[in-house]
Amino acid sequence: MSGPATFRALPGAVRLLLVNHLVGHIGFYLLVPFLADYLLDDLALSAAVVGVVLGVRNLSQQGLFLVGGMAADRIGARGVITVGLAIRALGFGLFAVGGSLPVVLAAAVLTGFAGALFNPAVRAFIARDSGDHSARAFALFNVFGNAGAAIGPVVGTVLIVAGFRISAVVAAAIFAVLAVAQWLLLPARAVPTHAGGLGADFVTVFTDRRFVAFALALMPMFALQSQIYFLFTLQAQDSAGPGHGAGAVAALFVVETIAVVVLQVRVTAILGRRAERGPAMALGMALMGVAFLLPPLAARLVSHSGNGLSGTVIRVAPVVAAAVVLGVGVMAVQPFVNEAIGRFAGHRLTGTYFGAFYLAAGVFTVLATSLTGAVLDRTGGPMSWPPALLCAGAGLLSAVAILRLHRRKLLPSAEGHVRADPVTAPAPACPSGGAVPTMSKAGDRQDD
Repeated sequence: MSGPATFRALPGAVRLLLVNHLVGHIGFYLLVPFLADYLLDDLALSAAVVGVVLGVRNLSQQGLFLVGGMAADRIGARGVITVGLAIRALGFGLFAVGGSLPVVLAAAVLTGFAGALFNPAVRAFIARDSGDHSARAFALFNVFGNAGAAIGPVVGTVLIVAGFRISAVVAAAIFAVLAVAQWLLLPARAVPTHAGGLGADFVTVFTDRRFVAFALALMPMFALQSQIYFLFTLQAQDSAGPGHGAGAVAALFVVETIAVVVLQVRVTAILGRRAERGPAMALGMALMGVAFLLPPLAARLVSHSGNGLSGTVIRVAPVVAAAVVLGVGVMAVQPFVNEAIGRFAGHRLTGTYFGAFYLAAGVFTVLATSLTGAVLDRTGGPMSWPPALLCAGAGLLSAVAILRLHRRKLLPSAEGHVRADPVTAPAPACPSGGAVPTMSKAGDRQDD
């Protein structure tokens, strides 16, 4: 089934959320890539303070994913989505009017907290409403998000000529319109009853041994995906040489985005023919790991290609190819991960399960990226083997862990849930070993 046909086959509420995802990404990425320059140049903040502002925005989102997910389960995903979008509009509006550090920090906190609200709520709504078409819905979710992330900076480049504040006003208006649209058009869904308090929900999720093992096995997914912004970007700049770094990085993102938009639905359709999702997820993580071996492997072969345009293209090509392989790996694993989270959760705690998974993945990504940076500082640059082996090992260990869970029948299939309700059904013991991949290092993006 083609992308348009898949889109038409989905329920109207899911189609609305996919469009919301596209437009929201445009609104986010037309502003945020230009935020650091605004803080440094227009507000004359130090680089250290800018780092604090950006870190606060990320922490207020990643650290509160679980709060957003639990809120979606308790008061309904529709309301949480709408409130989150409205708060994002308010935060971007503060960027437009604020000229002091306290206002900027408040804007950063609000924009991050908004993402923590609507991100798990949107995923929970899609998982519940798309039913047996969940994997395909999340495949399109990835396509729409990547398309928006590609369009946003282009729009931002045009708007920034008129000034950052104009860009912030436009971004705020986009999210305000989205908030109103979701409130008017997104149907309300019955909120499941909860016998216990929030603590009971928290305990249910974190004592679900199958889900915990699954989350531990898949934590490297976002950590490796985020390396396109870090390790691959540094490799592209290093390979291109002085004067060509910006073009190389642009090529990296353009080609990877095109690959996702063109191939995502097809990859999901092919891999989705099997009811068992474990092998597909393991294949995706293995591909993500292998991708990191390509740049250092090819570095010596292309190092003497010359300094002209053709030589630059030849040197950068392995990094771009690695980004495409990484993207294919993400295409293979990510829709089925989101599908599986919904099936682990059942219908009562879907948002909480998504929030818990994204919180764990976000914390791991921060730690893993910091470790990758430390290794880079000590091992001879981005094209050296240690960081590549570190990331490759994480991907391959994750693949092994997933296969172990698959063989022990601890993963949900497309034909049914692991259990009917997360409270009443007992969970078997967590498999020992292999389920906790570590890196010695938020597509479906976590940073929006």
